[in-house]
Amino acid sequence: MKKRDFLSIADHSSQDITAILKLATQLKKKPSLHAGLLKGKSIALIFQKPSNRTRVSFETGIFQLGGNTIYLAPDDISLGKREPTADIARTLSRYVGGIVARVFAHGDLLELSKYATVPVINALSDLSHPCQALADILTVQEKFGQLKGIKMAYIGDGNNMTNSLMLACAKVGMDMVVAVPKGHEPAMDYVKKAQACAQVTGAKIIVTHDPVKAADGANVLYTDTWVSMGQEEETAKRLKDFKGYQIDAKLAAKADKGHIFMHCLPAHRGQEVSADVIDGAHSVIFDEAENRLHVQKAVMVFLYSSKK
Repeated sequence: MKKRDFLSIADHSSQDITAILKLATQLKKKPSLHAGLLKGKSIALIFQKPSNRTRVSFETGIFQLGGNTIYLAPDDISLGKREPTADIARTLSRYVGGIVARVFAHGDLLELSKYATVPVINALSDLSHPCQALADILTVQEKFGQLKGIKMAYIGDGNNMTNSLMLACAKVGMDMVVAVPKGHEPAMDYVKKAQACAQVTGAKIIVTHDPVKAADGANVLYTDTWVSMGQEEETAKRLKDFKGYQIDAKLAAKADKGHIFMHCLPAHRGQEVSADVIDGAHSVIFDEAENRLHVQKAVMVFLYSSKK
């Protein structure tokens, strides 16, 4: 069976994404499904960035699928520093059945994928966070019973989360309006890919600088931290740039009355979102966090049992 990776939603068809979401729903209802899929396999977790949800959800999911994990902390192998990333990929491929990597630079993922002979899964990079985006889409599907005709308003920084959400929404036919300050737009190639896909599925992907326009009538309000890991030195400038982009009660009032609020976490109350919104009745952040487990299990079932 040919080795497959999961690096970006852009690499997979709408049919693939739908299949993964269907698998996730099945696995959520019956966690023991595919319990022996990874029996006898060790999966390496390469983490350049520490994590709560990502590490625990992957370790739990791999255990539930019958495998075990080897956690490689930021200083354990030092991708590309102590030895070339290509050598690390080749070496690990002799020991483990797969690699889950949470990295700063997307290029490290691409190099791991190029030289590894086992599946490589993107657990986050500077350009893409596909597992989180699919967990978000699964949550929307659960809350509304459909995806087509649903409008997501993403308000904040045009970052890796924005890139993946645009692609995910486009693949499933869901509308998305991204509102960002000037100079913080999402990657243009991701915008173009998402809009091209949206023409096929009937979705609308729009980028604007107006948060009120984005929130108007939205079924989903979504935001992410304004200062990501590694950007701490930019904090003062970023807080100034994002003034007016906080999702607070006033902005949330522009959304549909039955809207949900989403955040991939960790959150900074009083910055990108007010406490009354994130802790309010419309918030589904912990349902969203739980769905990381089910989606990531589905991704692994998709990669390890697919005949493509």
